[in-house]
Amino acid sequence: MSTEPVDPVIRAFLGVEQSASGQRWMSRTDQAGQNKALAISQLHGIPELVARVLAGRGVGVDEAPAFLDPTIRNLMPDPSKLTDCDAAARRIVEAIDRKERVAIFGDYDVDGAASSALMARFLHHFGIEAEIYIPDRIFEGYGPNAAAIDQLIERGANLLITVDCGSTSVEALGAAERRGVDVVVIDHHQMGHEMPVC
Repeated sequence: MSTEPVDPVIRAFLGVEQSASGQRWMSRTDQAGQNKALAISQLHGIPELVARVLAGRGVGVDEAPAFLDPTIRNLMPDPSKLTDCDAAARRIVEAIDRKERVAIFGDYDVDGAASSALMARFLHHFGIEAEIYIPDRIFEGYGPNAAAIDQLIERGANLLITVDCGSTSVEALGAAERRGVDVVVIDHHQMGHEMPVC
C-alpha cells in the first residue's frame, strides 16, 4: 500500500476533469479514506470508483459487501425484541395447529388493506380461511370497535388479529378479552398510555 500523500485532485473519469462550471474535481477523502477505498477495492473486488464513493460515505471495509447487497434480515431489527412478539407468534401457530376460526381486523387505508391480505394469505397457506373485517371509515371510525368485534365473535372467531390498528383500542379489545377471545395486535402506530389486553 502506498504511503505517499494523496493528490486532492481526482484523476479524470471518462475523460472529464472538471465540472460544467469549470471547477476541478476534488477528493472527498483524506489519506485514511483513500487507504480505506483501496482496501475495499482490493478485498472485495469492487471497482476503484465505487470503493471511493463507499469510503467517502463512511462505509467500512467489512461493511461494503452488505452495503452493496442489502438483505431485509440485516436491515431489520430482531422481531423477538418487539413487545410480546414471540407470544403472538406462538398464539398464531396454536390457532393454525388447532384449525381455529380466525378473524383479521384491518384498517381501511393501504397498509391496513395490504396487511389484512398478507395475513389472510399466510393463514390460507396453512389451511385457515380467516375472515377479514375492514371498518367503514364514516360510520365506524378508526380501529377495532366493540360492535364489530361482537359480530366476529358471534360468527365463531376465537382469535382476533388486528393489523395496522389496535394499539390504542383498550376498550374494544377489552371486550374481546372479556368474552374469552384472544387478541393479537400487529400495529406500527404509537401506543397510548395504556396498553390493550392482548
